Amino acid sequence: MKIDKLLLSHGGGGEETYFLIKEYILKYFSNPILNQLEDSAILTDSFSELAFTIDGFTVKPIFFKGGNIGKLAVTGTINDLVVVGARPLYLTVGFIIEEGFLMEDFEKILKSIKEEAEKNKIFIVAGDTKIVPKKEIDGIFITTSGIGKIVYKGISCSNLKPGDVIIVSGSIGDHGACILAEREGIKFDIELQSDCESLLPLAEELFNSKIEIHAMRDPTRGGLAATLYEWAYSSQVNIIIEEALIPVKPQVKAFCEALGFEPYHLPCEGRMVLSVPEKFAEKVLEIFKNHPSGSSAQIIGKVLEKSSFPQVILKTLYGTERVLENTSGELFPRIC
Repeated sequence: MKIDKLLLSHGGGGEETYFLIKEYILKYFSNPILNQLEDSAILTDSFSELAFTIDGFTVKPIFFKGGNIGKLAVTGTINDLVVVGARPLYLTVGFIIEEGFLMEDFEKILKSIKEEAEKNKIFIVAGDTKIVPKKEIDGIFITTSGIGKIVYKGISCSNLKPGDVIIVSGSIGDHGACILAEREGIKFDIELQSDCESLLPLAEELFNSKIEIHAMRDPTRGGLAATLYEWAYSSQVNIIIEEALIPVKPQVKAFCEALGFEPYHLPCEGRMVLSVPEKFAEKVLEIFKNHPSGSSAQIIGKVLEKSSFPQVILKTLYGTERVLENTSGELFPRIC
């Protein structure tokens, strides 16, 4: 399938993004490191292993319940390092800012970046700032890169094994529902709030516990569904999850029902999904539930047999089974 023009959907994290990367970007940049398609590149020399990542942030609105574009840029980059088994060390931050952007708002963003970096004991070591004429971008965009030291080896989206259990660290869809509701002015009795936060505290406990982790991911663009499909494709396995076990807050569920969305398509910005051998599942839940953001952690499914045509199966609330739809089209532009 040839692409004549890039669409919003090609940046949405679902099927179109996967196709763009596999069929076009890798055609020009293919190498053994990039071809792994992990959230961070693993760089190895004779002394150590480092993780290196880069991300761009265009979220709209810039300020939202639970965070802002600055906090999101730091936590998002930290999380991309953490889920490959790295301890984040250094970040760079690049700003592209629209002429006329309020200095008061810029300082709020800078303050959030400073606070989040200090909380996670990482340093902002380089950056860049560009100002562009009014209306050539929308407010402010941020690009970050991060470097971390690998402290836990072997985590990979291609490492799922039949019999593994799938665990989520908390309620899903919070960030996506919050951003869409604020952008469109949708009000609910219970306020929607983003889950924007660093996964480092949870991950460090997992890394220190000697739990065998096969795969770990923060389900951002494309949500839980895109993460599970990426794992299924990379590991050539089938996966089944149970709808009744997926933790979703009542207000997020109401939001989805009102607008016709599925919560497993909504992005998260402070949740992790794990694939671990079944014998470690209860220990993972114990670690998660001892942390405030992991109180609603759940085992939601398991890895089935190897397959040449991988599928993700959803066991519905009625006990029937169907193929879980991957994210397709651009349902959620400017979500992160």
